[in-house]
Amino acid sequence: MIQMETMLVVADNTGARSAKMIGVLGKRSRTAAIGDVITCHVRDSIPTAAVKKAVL
Repeated sequence: MIQMETMLVVADNTGARSAKMIGVLGKRSRTAAIGDVITCHVRDSIPTAAVKKAVL
């Protein structure tokens, strides 16, 4: 189970390294399970990535 504000390790080829969960699509709950689609905020990425890290 993944809860809101959980830091996640990204396992794809976009160049993102870590992300923070900010929402679950299609559900009103604040937790996600295996197979759910979630919305994430990229926290860290490699320098040449297509996605950019968040500026805080």
